[in-house]
Amino acid sequence: MKFKNLFLLAAFALLTSCALKPIPSEFNNKKVERENVKLEDLGNGTILIYNGSNVFHKADNTERLNIWINDKALGQLRGSEYVIVNLKEGNYKFDVLHLDVVNMRSNHEVTIDEQTKVIKIKPNITSNKLEVTNELPEKWEKFKYVEPR
Repeated sequence: MKFKNLFLLAAFALLTSCALKPIPSEFNNKKVERENVKLEDLGNGTILIYNGSNVFHKADNTERLNIWINDKALGQLRGSEYVIVNLKEGNYKFDVLHLDVVNMRSNHEVTIDEQTKVIKIKPNITSNKLEVTNELPEKWEKFKYVEPR
């Protein structure tokens, strides 16, 4: 009985220890409801960034991503959350952090041009992955705009 309780306590501590504290956004973003987001309205500096984590990351709280763009905090995106930012054409450095027992940091160089519309960022087992997809995610109806934290 003691072993079972100790195991449950250890499992609970492990699962809750992966909760990454949010960072406040330094960007002035205008909230756009999912129903009003259209792919043809994106581009020319209007970029949708979303967290593409899967169910395995959501189960243990490792889906939370803190994101900085050129050393300016974008904030935290949880699983199935998105944000729309305005970025001028040029090269940008994206720094991404998620917590999975230890800090998993990654740096990504992204070139924004008039064709850039959608960026997918997701945690993986050893780091983070960033990809310019220019497509809305699968199951878009389950996504929501990031709330200020």
